[in-house]
Amino acid sequence: MRLSRSLASVTVAVALVMSLPYEAVPHARVKRPLAAQPFGAECRTRVTGSHVTAYCHNPYPQTDGVSLHVECAKWWDLDTDGAPVDTGPAMTVRLTGRCWEDVRSVWVSHQRR
Repeated sequence: MRLSRSLASVTVAVALVMSLPYEAVPHARVKRPLAAQPFGAECRTRVTGSHVTAYCHNPYPQTDGVSLHVECAKWWDLDTDGAPVDTGPAMTVRLTGRCWEDVRSVWVSHQRR
């Protein structure tokens, strides 16, 4: 007789849990990743002959360390990697570089500060 009473109690408990709406059932809390903050100065480069100029403007609140990289066309001409320049919020910086003769490629790298 005790077996039937405990079986009835378990059956009622299961029926109650199954009838609860989905929102009422407890769920494990999962931390959602925060949206990534926008980052990175916008840079525009200009090559005039063997001279390179880049203007970088940072519209975001985090400081961006920008570096100018110049790859020269001739094998004997030295490529250059500029030192990082801190570009604060709402700040514009000018970066310059050059080759002895022709420029093959130019790019700007970014580093969070």
